[in-house]
Amino acid sequence: MQSRREFAKSIGLGAIGLSLGPSVFARQSAAPFPVIKNPKYRNWSEDALREARRLGCTYADIRFTLNRSNGVAVRNGEIQSGGNVGFGQFGDVDTYGFGVRVIHSGVWGFSSSPNVTPEEIKRIVGLATEVAKASATAKKFDVRLAPVKAYDTFWETPIKVDPWGIPLEDKVALLVDVTRTMQKTPDVISADAAVNFNYEWKYLATSEGSFIEQVFYYTAASMSATARKDGSVKTRTFDPGTETRGWEFVTDNDLKGNAERVAAEAVEFAMAKPVGSGLKDLILMPNHSALTIHEIIAHPTELDRIVGYEANYAGTSFVKLSDVGKLNFGSKHLNVTADRTHPGGASTVGYDDDGVEAQKWPIIRDGILVGLQTNRETAHYMGETTSRGCTFANHWRNYPFLRMPNIQMEPGPKGSPTLDQMIASIQDGVLVDGQGSFSIDQQRFNGQFGGNCFWEIKNGKKTRMVTDFTYNAITTDFWANLDAVGPPEEWQHIGMGGDAKGQPVQSNRPSHGASPLLLRKIMVGTAFK
Repeated sequence: MQSRREFAKSIGLGAIGLSLGPSVFARQSAAPFPVIKNPKYRNWSEDALREARRLGCTYADIRFTLNRSNGVAVRNGEIQSGGNVGFGQFGDVDTYGFGVRVIHSGVWGFSSSPNVTPEEIKRIVGLATEVAKASATAKKFDVRLAPVKAYDTFWETPIKVDPWGIPLEDKVALLVDVTRTMQKTPDVISADAAVNFNYEWKYLATSEGSFIEQVFYYTAASMSATARKDGSVKTRTFDPGTETRGWEFVTDNDLKGNAERVAAEAVEFAMAKPVGSGLKDLILMPNHSALTIHEIIAHPTELDRIVGYEANYAGTSFVKLSDVGKLNFGSKHLNVTADRTHPGGASTVGYDDDGVEAQKWPIIRDGILVGLQTNRETAHYMGETTSRGCTFANHWRNYPFLRMPNIQMEPGPKGSPTLDQMIASIQDGVLVDGQGSFSIDQQRFNGQFGGNCFWEIKNGKKTRMVTDFTYNAITTDFWANLDAVGPPEEWQHIGMGGDAKGQPVQSNRPSHGASPLLLRKIMVGTAFK
C-alpha cells in the first residue's frame, strides 16, 4: 500500500501535495450516507405540519436536504487546490438543513435553517407563517395550486459505480495522465482536466399527505488544452457535461482517449483565421446546440417568465399565453420535448419539490408551440388542472420555484440526413462545435452565439478550422431556417453544469439533447476581441 507521501511524490506533487492538508484526502469511502431512510424525518415532518395547521396555514411542506460535493482538478500534471480550474474543491463539502413553505392568508411564506432540531423546526414553521402574514398585506391575488396525488415513496438515481467508492489516488492519477498526454503535443502550453461529483439527499413532506425521500448523484467531467502558435493563443475544450450517473460517466467519456485529439485541435485553432461575414449554412453539433436550445427554446417556454413572475434575472419571454397551439416557432423539422424522466438527464428526478411525479410532455411539434413548462402554482394559467412538475430548489436554504426540466430536441426520423450527408449538401458554411460566449435580449428573441471551435465547409467538404466566429439568431426566424435534423443514431444528450435564475440566485442542472442540426442562410460574423 502506497503512503500518502509516496503517492504525492509519484505524481509529481512533492511538498505541494502534502501542503494541501488532510482535507485533500477527505472521505472517499463507499459507506452509506447516514441520513437515508431514517424514521425521525417523518416524525419531525408530521410535527411541523401539525404546527402549521395550528397556526392557520392552508398548505405547508417541509424539505430536509443534505448536499455533498467533491471535486478534483489537475493542471499540467499538478493538483489544483481551488476553483480556478474547472470545478470546486478537494475532499467533501457538506451542507445540511431544511426549509419550510406555508400558505397563509392566500400567500406564500418561507423560512429555512441549518439547525435541524425539533425546537428549530417549530420556530421556522412559525417564522414562515409570519412571513406569509406580512406579505399578505400587499397581495394582488391568492395562490392557486393544482391538485396532486399523495405519494409515500423512495426514489434514487440509478448508478453503476459510486464515485465516493473510487479512491482519490485513482481520480488524480487519471487526470494527471490526461493532462500529461495533452502536453506531449508541441505548442500546447497548458492542459487542464477535472471531475466533479455531487450527492443530494432530500426528504419532502406535505400537508396533502406526501412523504417523498430521494437520492441524486451528479457527475461531471471536463478537459481542455491551450496552445500558442505564431503569437495566437487558443483553448480547445472537451466537455461531455453533467449527468445523473456515477463514475461510469467519467469512464464512458474516455478523457484519456480524447486527449491527443483535443491537444491537436487546440494547435489548429491557434493557427485559424476568421471566416468572414455574410449568409452561410450552419451545422450545429449537439454539444453546441445544447446552449442555443437552452437560451432560445427552453427559457422562453418557462411559464413564470411568460406571466411575469420572473423578470429581474435574465428577463421574461417573447412568448405569450395566447401563442400556445398557434405560434410557428420554427420549421416542420423542429420537435421539442420536456422530460424529467430521461435516464441520465441532469434534471431527471423521481418527483419535483411540489411532490409531483416526473413526466414527459411536448413543447413544440412540427414547428408549432404546443406546451409550456409549468408547476402547481402556474398550471391554471394554461387552463390545466395538473402540474408538469417543474418546481425545484437547489439548496435547503432556498425557496423552490419553477425551473426547467430536460429540454430535448427530437432527432429526425430514421433515414434523415447524417452529419456527413449534411456536410456534402453545403457549398458555403461552417460547422460549430462546443459552447462559447453568447448575448441575448431580455425576451430571448434576438441573440448572438459563439462556440468553442469552428470548421469551414466549402463545396461539400469540411476544410480548415476558423476562428472569432458568431452567428445571429432572431429566435423564430432562426428556427424557421432549420432544414434538417440528424437521425436517431446521431442523437446526443448534453448535461449543463449550471443555469442561474431568481433572486437570490439559484443554479440548477438542465440538459438538452439533439442530433446534428442543419440551418440554411444564417447571418454570421466575426466575434469581438
